[in-house]
Amino acid sequence: MEALRAPSPVSPSSLVRTHLPKPILSLSFAQKTPNSPLPSLTQFTKSKFRNFTAISPSVSTEPTSPPEEEPETLNQDEKFDWFSQWYALMPVCDLDKRAPHGKKVLGLDVVVWWDKNDNEWKVFNDSCPHRLAPLSEGRIDQWGRLQCVYHGWCFSGSGDCKLIPQAPPDGPPVNTFQKACVAVYPSTVQNGIVWFWPNSDPKYKDILTTKKPPYIPQLDDPSFTFQMYNRDIPYGYEILIENLMDPAHQDREGGRPLDINVHKIDKNGFTADQQGSQWNFVPPCLFYGTATIGGNPDNGSATSAGNTKGKLQKPPRQVVLIFICMPVSPGNSRLIFISPRNFGVWIDKIVARWMYHIGQNLIIDSDLYLLHVEEKKVMEAGSSNWQKVCFVPTKSDANVVAFRKWLNKYAGGQVNWGNKFNGTLPPTPAREQLMDRYWSHVVNCTSCNSAYKGLNALEVSLQVFSLASVAIVAATKQGMISVAARNTLVVVAILCFIHYYIPPPFQICGNSTLDHAFTSPYGVTTDPYQNHSWD
Repeated sequence: MEALRAPSPVSPSSLVRTHLPKPILSLSFAQKTPNSPLPSLTQFTKSKFRNFTAISPSVSTEPTSPPEEEPETLNQDEKFDWFSQWYALMPVCDLDKRAPHGKKVLGLDVVVWWDKNDNEWKVFNDSCPHRLAPLSEGRIDQWGRLQCVYHGWCFSGSGDCKLIPQAPPDGPPVNTFQKACVAVYPSTVQNGIVWFWPNSDPKYKDILTTKKPPYIPQLDDPSFTFQMYNRDIPYGYEILIENLMDPAHQDREGGRPLDINVHKIDKNGFTADQQGSQWNFVPPCLFYGTATIGGNPDNGSATSAGNTKGKLQKPPRQVVLIFICMPVSPGNSRLIFISPRNFGVWIDKIVARWMYHIGQNLIIDSDLYLLHVEEKKVMEAGSSNWQKVCFVPTKSDANVVAFRKWLNKYAGGQVNWGNKFNGTLPPTPAREQLMDRYWSHVVNCTSCNSAYKGLNALEVSLQVFSLASVAIVAATKQGMISVAARNTLVVVAILCFIHYYIPPPFQICGNSTLDHAFTSPYGVTTDPYQNHSWD
């Protein structure tokens, strides 16, 4: 995934902050004391750290199978609670305010919709209390209420049922009963992304006042430009996180030793140094790092030393890599990728967003199948046996091993799906379906969806123009138009015909270059009513 790789020099300054009175990263094995509001940041000793990083940039002198640590008893405060975290749903730019959107995160089916009365995005349980029809298949009525498509029940932004069409007006107000209400999840928009809290218990109604999603300041900085990308991935959250934490696979042919050292780890994640740069994992969703190119990263706006004219230095050029990874269901995950930068801002003004996404889809596709297979093998061995079946002797794997250590020690060894799933992976579909881009990205991206429809309309126009040109030439009497004009119409008609009916050499199958770019590496469009995922 070469295009998702950050340049080596990275600013040591922290990227993510929250609005909480204490930082989101309290990274330590040290236990809190009653008189200390924050835990001290304690670095690992060599013996404590040896189980999840190698000591050589190339090959470790550690045993092939790292020694198992004695089981540690964690108190309740040290355990990671999967259902007491904020999860990203979708970028706002990819949501339509005119319709509800069904999404699955952490095994929960939710519906995201725009409440024009409260002027904010709402997240409900995607199930009508009447007969459990999905509310995401409904609509927004003229009064701004969410309406179930099955029997027309209508719900306000608070989850209250405002209308049951079948209830007699002179009968009991059954729509006011508690059982007629829809479960509402706490939600917020931060950094242009809709986040939700996966617990609809009323006691969490005001959770935003005490705990917020991780804040990324560059995404609200007008000097930075970026394009958001989202895609559903047909392998699990754990494999997705590992893939993004692994820099070695980005240069398979010209690989070199990478010196990665993990310094801190606790239930709130870990940080790692990679040849002078710092990366951070903030569970459950966020992995990020920043690269500084030129300039003075410590004081980019200060007056240059010895500059008698008092001119200010240009701020350092920065590129930030932000990966937000959501567990969807066993064997399925979702990625939101953002790479803000404060230089080359003009490029995004002339290059369409969907053009970026074609390249990013190619990167995801490059190792999609092998990671899907890898997950099957890991699950066969058991996630708790990961270090027994995987040989990770070099420091380039330190991030991945640290993630597995965090997962096993603090988070129960795997995603907690509640009572939704038992962790069993779904069967592997046909490779063409596994590599599909249309249902995993295009339908969920406003830019790519619009481009796909627009280019399809252009193809139809070319066909019509081709037929019309032939008809004009055939029906026009000799001498009414010049020979040059007649020949031009014939040539254009032939070119339009060739473009539609003869695929380009690099396309394996499909109707056009369009299908090749937006549907799958094979140019195969999945039947929208067969063998597709609704997640």
